[in-house]
Amino acid sequence: MALLPAGTGSPRLIFICRNLSASSPSPSQFTASGGHAFDPAIRRLAKSRQFSEIEALLEPRKLDIPPETSSREPHLASIITAYTNAGMIDHAIRTIDELPRLGSPRTTLSLNALLSACNHSKVLFRRVPDLLSDLFRRHSLSPDEVSYGILIKSLCLAGDASKAHPVLEEMMGKKIEVTAVSYTTVMDSLYKEGKPEAAERIWKEMHAKGITPDTTAYNVRVMYRAKNGKPEQVLEIMKEIETAGLKPDTITYNYLMSSYCSFGKFDHAKRVYKELREKGCQPNASTYKNMLYALCKNEDFEGGLEVFHDSVKHRKVPDLGSVQMLVGGLMKGSRKRDAKRVVTGLRKKFPKEFVGSWKRLEKMVGLSSDEEAPLQAEVA
Repeated sequence: MALLPAGTGSPRLIFICRNLSASSPSPSQFTASGGHAFDPAIRRLAKSRQFSEIEALLEPRKLDIPPETSSREPHLASIITAYTNAGMIDHAIRTIDELPRLGSPRTTLSLNALLSACNHSKVLFRRVPDLLSDLFRRHSLSPDEVSYGILIKSLCLAGDASKAHPVLEEMMGKKIEVTAVSYTTVMDSLYKEGKPEAAERIWKEMHAKGITPDTTAYNVRVMYRAKNGKPEQVLEIMKEIETAGLKPDTITYNYLMSSYCSFGKFDHAKRVYKELREKGCQPNASTYKNMLYALCKNEDFEGGLEVFHDSVKHRKVPDLGSVQMLVGGLMKGSRKRDAKRVVTGLRKKFPKEFVGSWKRLEKMVGLSSDEEAPLQAEVA
């Protein structure tokens, strides 16, 4: 989202931020989960450590609140989120303290906004357990299922998935709904921590508690087997998905294709790729990226060229490294015309992205930056 000039902390940047602040967005633009309407500007000011400017932008917004009482807390929660995203945790906590004075109720919504934003910070996520305990105690509130979900996520981000299991038990003890999402988060982290046995125990416990796993939960198990097992093991889980009355999705098939490629079964992977739409799945950015890389790595430049054209057709920017392999392979195979079509196609479809390191592709095929290649018309 290119809202601001490249330079951070400049007078021009601050001018734009203040104009955004003065534009008075509608209350619907402020949500606890979505952040502030000009959050990208806040982040850039934070990156250049212009904290006083952030405060000057956000503090007036506290007074510019919607007349409807029901809309005030979501509006103020967005400011709490913005402060937290900027690393100004003390300002965020102070805003929570001020809610009643600002004419807003103080509920779990605001506290969860702060905690959720912490989980998106490489530093603050470790503070979530202590902040949750302190804030809810101080304001005499009880954590809800969202609060516990944020806590579980923070423990998993810290590599402490084993500590998240007691949280699940605490939720059950308090009759708070535990969803498949919470179990999946823990299971996913245990697999990534190299603890597959513990992850499978969580899987069995989820079933024993009567919690029905969704496709996302199954995909966590598919992911582990794709990375650490064989394609046959991935296929076994896919059969389980169908037996449960669910359908494998694009992510499931992406893992299957990756597994086939890891074992050199590229024809199998290509067949799965070509049948995706027949199975009701649409390739996503990862589909194109992974298949293009795998095929070019295997020097299957014909297959790679097909995936590349599909990617461009559906406006998915391919990975530069894979495109370089593709162009290099085509040039080496005396297919300069096809190599030029790759470059001119990218330049035409993604002119804003075709900068910096991408410009090297022009030199690889002998095109100048301002040269109008006659092949461009063929790749519209």
